Amino acid sequence: MNEQFITEILNKLRDGELNEYLVKKEQFLEFRTILVKREDFKHFRGIAQHGGDVIYRYLPVARS
Repeated sequence: MNEQFITEILNKLRDGELNEYLVKKEQFLEFRTILVKREDFKHFRGIAQHGGDVIYRYLPVARS
């Protein structure tokens, strides 16, 4: 997983091309490092799964 691929996934979530995206435990830190640099970071919700995986979704309204 590289920065360009992660950015494409995040943009697809933002644009509604994807409803959600599963990030495996092994990829989490790399994915999150790119995510927190975004201006729309607060629009993404990560839902922890059993085993350390996380499902990310984009919210139309930023979380507080």
